[in-house]
Amino acid sequence: MLLCGCGFTPMFVGQDTDIYIPPISGINGIELRNALNGRFGGSHESDARYTLTVTLNEPVTQYKALERTGDATWQEVLLRASYKLSDTQTGRVITTGNAIASESYTFVRYLVASNASYNNAVRNSLLVLADKISTHVLSSTHNLAVHKSDTDGQK
Repeated sequence: MLLCGCGFTPMFVGQDTDIYIPPISGINGIELRNALNGRFGGSHESDARYTLTVTLNEPVTQYKALERTGDATWQEVLLRASYKLSDTQTGRVITTGNAIASESYTFVRYLVASNASYNNAVRNSLLVLADKISTHVLSSTHNLAVHKSDTDGQK
């Protein structure tokens, strides 16, 4: 209620999210693409206004905690993605970026439990990547729309 009179407009209100995301390789790529499409209001056809091309690297794991015996008890999974947003009609690159997300998980001797813990860490990291990428992309399309309306108003 307090923000109504200050001229504040939420950045994503009325936002054009006509963004096509080509398939991203691998199982994790499918998950990331689905999460991104969810952030943009569903999947769009290849003739959408914008195209977001994402390259997802394979997860990297490293030990975070070791017992005296040398057995690992915690590991961290790290995911990196690079992306490029372009105007589909002109091919002009609007923005590019890189995103990193990581999460620690319990690494135990039981294979099923370790795999479940790892898979959850990867899934959570993919959701963080989707949040980071979508926020940057929506911010860029918003800035583009604001700039376009400013230049249209000056004509």
